[in-house]
Amino acid sequence: MLKKIGWIMIICMLTLVLWPSFITAPQLLSVFKLTEEPDVIVRGTSGSALTLDISFGDSALENWIADLEAPYPLLLVDTAWAKRFPDSSELIRKKNIPVALLGKKGAVYEEDSTLLTKQLEEFTILFEKRPLWFRTSDEVFPKLLQESLWKHEINALGSTLRWKGGKLPSHKKGEILTIALERKGKTTLDDIDRLLDSREFHSVEDVLFATNVKTKKIPE
Repeated sequence: MLKKIGWIMIICMLTLVLWPSFITAPQLLSVFKLTEEPDVIVRGTSGSALTLDISFGDSALENWIADLEAPYPLLLVDTAWAKRFPDSSELIRKKNIPVALLGKKGAVYEEDSTLLTKQLEEFTILFEKRPLWFRTSDEVFPKLLQESLWKHEINALGSTLRWKGGKLPSHKKGEILTIALERKGKTTLDDIDRLLDSREFHSVEDVLFATNVKTKKIPE
């Protein structure tokens, strides 16, 4: 009888210790086919999400990533940049920062039908997982590219607004805001911090799953 009571007490103590972790641990959601056919997601209907297009950056960006705290923005990374700065890529992976694939301009994928597959292979090697999201650098998604992403079970992600610094954008429900760090761009890391401080940001999944998903139609 005493042994039975002892086991019950141990189970109760373990439950009290472990239960909070079950409640607070973030859930990693693997989602695909948020739309019924190949399309480009540009907005949810609740909250705000921030995405960063990264094709340029050096040690300053690496330090910024090192200091970045959760909740993290979604980083869309050009594989050419990731290969040039492996330490930054490794930091993203170790911190478990949400990361996705940033491609070239949309028209390039019409000229080279094998490019997407090559980039997916590079991304998988760099980050040890396949991307859930993909965006072209100019947010142009030709129909053939959309269909290819659909076959690879990857979501095409656009944005509600591409912010280039200056006056902070007004808040819109379900917005997906994008800042591009590129060679000829004028947006700085300070601009990103200023935007991060301007409102509460959520993951892209939270913004989309809160209710309906909005898309934009791409002309055929």
